[in-house]
Amino acid sequence: MDLPKIRDSISGSGRWFKNQFKSKEDLDLLNGNVGKNLFYLSLPVIIINLLQTAYNLADTFWLGQYSGDALAAITFAFPLVFFLISLGMGLAVAGSVLVAQFEGSGKDKMRNYAASQTVMFSAIASVILGILGYLFIGDIVTLLGASGSVATSAAGYLEVISIGLFSMFGFLVFQSLMRGFGDTVTPMLLMLGTVVLNIIIDPLFIFGFWIIPEMGVKGAAIATIISRTLSLLIGIIILFSGLKGIEISLKSMKPDLKFFKKMMRIGVPASVEGTGRSISVNAVTAVVGWSFTNPVVAGFGIGIRIFSMIFLPAAAVGRGVESMAGQNLGAGNFDRAGETAKEGAKYSFVILTFLGVLTFVFAEPIASIFIDQTQQNSELIAKTGAEFLRYVAFSFGFIGVLRSYNGSFRGAGKTITAAIISITTLGLIRLPLAYIGAIQIGTKGVWLAFFISNVTGALIAYLWYRKGTWRQKVTEDNQQKGEIAEEASEFGETITD
Repeated sequence: MDLPKIRDSISGSGRWFKNQFKSKEDLDLLNGNVGKNLFYLSLPVIIINLLQTAYNLADTFWLGQYSGDALAAITFAFPLVFFLISLGMGLAVAGSVLVAQFEGSGKDKMRNYAASQTVMFSAIASVILGILGYLFIGDIVTLLGASGSVATSAAGYLEVISIGLFSMFGFLVFQSLMRGFGDTVTPMLLMLGTVVLNIIIDPLFIFGFWIIPEMGVKGAAIATIISRTLSLLIGIIILFSGLKGIEISLKSMKPDLKFFKKMMRIGVPASVEGTGRSISVNAVTAVVGWSFTNPVVAGFGIGIRIFSMIFLPAAAVGRGVESMAGQNLGAGNFDRAGETAKEGAKYSFVILTFLGVLTFVFAEPIASIFIDQTQQNSELIAKTGAEFLRYVAFSFGFIGVLRSYNGSFRGAGKTITAAIISITTLGLIRLPLAYIGAIQIGTKGVWLAFFISNVTGALIAYLWYRKGTWRQKVTEDNQQKGEIAEEASEFGETITD
């Protein structure tokens, strides 16, 4: 064994990793090239989002091997999981924005206080939402059009998720706080380990192994909760220890209603945005469930999973813009904050358009990966998923534009603007068009609704950025400085720099 060569190989791998994924200490979000900083901030978030989707894709793959009804069940279940998390995600967004702005203004103790309050209120919210979800999830699944064994399996999956909602939601809060601080590498590494664990144990709980009984759809939920609980525990240890910059404390978790009101002003519109997006997905799923057969629903479910994975770079860049814009606004760098939004939109459009071309060309092979070809209706399921992907592929770039500009609005604390744009795009454009399209055209009408809403939403966000509230925000220097100073003064009795 050549130990020197092994050491050199490990050292070389470490240098490569450090060059690709910049730590908080290596990034200066307030200076330097905007595009480069945004790239290094967003790249780990892209990986995180891909790993996040790996949870769902692992479930989709293994349950696709288990049965067609199991695949249809999680098609109904996934949007409802998103809905439960979206109801409380406004708190995570508020925490991220406040941490970013306090970090940019150099108020470290206020940053830590904001993180502590976010963790405490998010824990309370996730427990309440989990209880409500467990009590009413069965009725909601039926309302979406699920029936028979599909409805039973979907409800069982969601009941487990509801019980473990704190584990799922808690790690998302950890990600948000670290992203606002400017560290996206630490959550990425932690996510990688827990996703690998989930992929390994998923089939054990679905099909059964040794002392683990066969649990089907419910087993996939149990595997996910086990993995998420581990990631949450490690994240909490990191935050309490202060190893990565942010340091929370039990003393700072004492409920502060004044601070909670501040979080609500930012967080409620963000929750409305996320919840509105979730309701739209659930509503479109219901349209498909009411209008078409289970194989079509399963094919749509596969298409949505892949669709969600493809535009993860857009979501990542949007989050990067949110953090970078927030820090620059906190520091008073208003022109730089505005430039961040434009750079994000430009690069997202190019990258996602390229991915859209690849998706269009390879739609059927991609969709077929998740299906056991020996199962009944496998050909129809694959054909439906591929058809959906081909219809929406050339709108991917526009999703990038929408997410980037909405990220700039959130970073500025203008979460109401982001919410209005999202709800208009999904609730007032996509959903009515999908309903009418399903009746008048069939499945192709639903797919067209996705394409039209993506393009229209990007146009609305761009025009709002150019002429609306963002441009006004970045030019009102004195007002922004006054808000930061007021925040620091308002909580000065509790936390002082």
